[in-house]
Amino acid sequence: MLEQQQQPMAYSDFRLDEVIEKFSLDLEEATGLFAEIPEYEPSDYLKQTLAQNLDLAVAINTEKARSEMIISPILLELMHHRRDHLSFFSGVDFSVDQSQGLTGICDFLISKSPEQLFVRAPVVTIVEAKNENLKSGFGQCLAEMLAAQFFNQRKGNQIPVIYGVVTIGTIWRFLQLTEKTVQVDLSEYYIQNLNRILGILLHFVS
Repeated sequence: MLEQQQQPMAYSDFRLDEVIEKFSLDLEEATGLFAEIPEYEPSDYLKQTLAQNLDLAVAINTEKARSEMIISPILLELMHHRRDHLSFFSGVDFSVDQSQGLTGICDFLISKSPEQLFVRAPVVTIVEAKNENLKSGFGQCLAEMLAAQFFNQRKGNQIPVIYGVVTIGTIWRFLQLTEKTVQVDLSEYYIQNLNRILGILLHFVS
């Protein structure tokens, strides 16, 4: 009987502690890591969109509903503000290094370049946490951030910091990766403070 071949790891297979150990990273936890970043006033269109969608998305309570009705409109607001400098990807295959498990589909990815046909300079990875468990998304998010870091190094992109987002739409958490140090903001940002969430996201791509 032939032995069943073990499948290589992918982004979604990683736990946070596994990523830290595998890639010899230093972990720093901080409360209010991005608290001093100025807020950003959302457009009337985004306010209206969320006013119409938010309660329905929460009532449906599926990852697809939260993704389409809450997360995507917020990220698109960011794109419209920085249209000439960013590209936005949803459900894109971002396989960078299969031997290290840095392969798979990213929920959302923001690239610091205007090209929309392909990823050129990834700067922010966004993970929609499964089963409304934000902590469970940290490992996947950090693995994707590392892949973005490796990608930029290979391409010669001068992007010293990679940012990460884990969200269920109504709650947002943020990370940043600089060289071998990952910082995790212990603060949770709720959709009711949309101005703060937008301000942080805008800071990531500015």
